[in-house]
Order: sequence, then C-alpha cells, then structure tokens
Amino acid sequence: MPVLPFDVQRLDHVVLRVKDPAASVAFYSKVLGMALVRERPEFGLIHLRAGASMLDLVGVDGPLGRRGGAAPGRSGLNADHFCLRVEPFDEAAIRAHLSACGLPEPEPAVIRFGAEGTGMSIYLQDPDGNVVELKGPPLRDAGA
Repeated sequence: MPVLPFDVQRLDHVVLRVKDPAASVAFYSKVLGMALVRERPEFGLIHLRAGASMLDLVGVDGPLGRRGGAAPGRSGLNADHFCLRVEPFDEAAIRAHLSACGLPEPEPAVIRFGAEGTGMSIYLQDPDGNVVELKGPPLRDAGA
C-alpha cells in the first residue's frame, strides 16, 4: 500500500440534494439542532453546522442541484444514510423528541458499528427520504 501524504481525520461535510430547502433547514435545525451557518443563493447552497462537521443542502432546482439529475425520492435516494454521533443517547428522550416534532415513530434503537465502535442508534428520515442515523457513544461492554 502506498504511503499517503495525508491522514483522513474526520468527515468534513456531506452535501444533500433536497426538493424543499426551507423544509430541510427546518428539519435539521429544529429536529436535530443544527445551526444555519451560511447561505449562498448564487449556488443554491445552505451550510449547517453538525458538531465539528457540516451538512450542506442544495436545492434540486438550484445551480448545483440541477447537476445531479432528478430529485431524490423513494425510487432514487441520494445515499443509503449518513450518521450523526449524538450524546447523550437516551432512547426514550430521543423518541419523545421525534414524536413532538411530528415525525413517524422510528424502529427501536439497535446496536450498530461505527467510527468509535458499537453503540446504540436510531434511524429516521428527513423530508426528502434521506435516512439519518443518530448514534450514541460506544458501548464499553460490547467489544468496542
């Protein structure tokens, strides 16, 4: 394997193509607590803070979004899912919050593997059907 001139440190940002940017900003800010950092209307681009990372949204009808073809939907998602590491991971509190936000009840939390090892997580969907995983800290007794 070649010696690389760099080490990957973390996920910097994810860009999602969305049908309704305002609905997506509302979802990611109100449901998940991300802060709107910057809007760049000349590109149809919105930047949200996700901890140390960013989530960028581009409207499918905007300059950048049109390059990706048809809008995401049930038959053609942007990606399988992306994962947000959350803490604390209190399943009951998370489920109550999602319900209070009007989201459908998610499946029960299960143990999944991630960057820090195995831990509990819940899947939910954003307004465009993109799957978002909320993952808690690693379980110390699960071989993490």
